[in-house]
Amino acid sequence: MSAADLLPSKLGTKQHWDEVYSSELANFADIGDEGEIWFAEDSVEKMVDWALENISTEPAPYVLEVGAGNGNLLFALCDAGYAPERICGVDYSEDAVKLAQAIAKARAAPRSEQEEADVGEARTSLSDGTDKIMFAACDFLRDEVPLLAGMPPRSGSDAAVWDLVLDKGTFDAIALAEKDADGLAPADGYPARIGRVVTQGGYFLITYELKAKFASESTELEYHSRIAWPTFSFGGHSGNVYSSVAFGKV
Repeated sequence: MSAADLLPSKLGTKQHWDEVYSSELANFADIGDEGEIWFAEDSVEKMVDWALENISTEPAPYVLEVGAGNGNLLFALCDAGYAPERICGVDYSEDAVKLAQAIAKARAAPRSEQEEADVGEARTSLSDGTDKIMFAACDFLRDEVPLLAGMPPRSGSDAAVWDLVLDKGTFDAIALAEKDADGLAPADGYPARIGRVVTQGGYFLITYELKAKFASESTELEYHSRIAWPTFSFGGHSGNVYSSVAFGKV
């Protein structure tokens, strides 16, 4: 299914996501629940594994996640050895940003021996750097992504400064948004916005349920690889519930 086949839904509204993250922020403050992981933990592991196979942690790349939510993917990249001070997550919901910042601070806080034992091996000492990840409120379709400290300045309108750009479900939500007054769907402009922030030789990795044309002359992106997911069969047809696809900036 493509984005053009969908009808608008509340899942494509900022109000919905503000309500979701307001609730998750309150839950985290009350009971420490970090919130939902879109496409489940498997998607995070597969995306991190792809990154490790294709992008070295040294020299440290600049990493951007569009629609970072609670930050779980970026925390996993930090745990995998990517430099947190070169990682940025943006989201148009301010409460999503507050939640990610709160989780990052909690993960980086010193723990007692008992707390370390309770956390177990899943949370490594590399989590100590999560509070160095920058989370910022940003409407990616309209705003310029903020630069990290030490990042080379933009040249004019050139925003192509990110070595790895990530999307885990954000495009799907954008595809459910209402068309504007001119009849244009927000999802139509998304590939071009992605293309303009990926640096030459960099990558865009997306996990999504919908089909979209990211590889084109206008985006300067070309197909690179696909992450394998289990397939299902029904009625003589087989397929995946969702896909993870990587594109390179030529």
